[in-house]
Amino acid sequence: MSQTEMIILLCVLPLLFAQGFLLFMDAKKRGRYKWFWGIVGLINFPSSSILYWLCVVLPDRKRGGKPRKD
Repeated sequence: MSQTEMIILLCVLPLLFAQGFLLFMDAKKRGRYKWFWGIVGLINFPSSSILYWLCVVLPDRKRGGKPRKD
């Protein structure tokens, strides 16, 4: 692994872990498949956050902003 690849990896890993953690915590608060969204957040950046926003946050806002209580 070259030095450039190592630097890129060291910059990207914290972004992925932060995104996964934040998606996990928000999905837990909303009662929406926390483990699924946390793992999906670790896969790529930022499309996981965009997908989460489209599938979870936007419908919650249209419904009145109240989290589901399953």
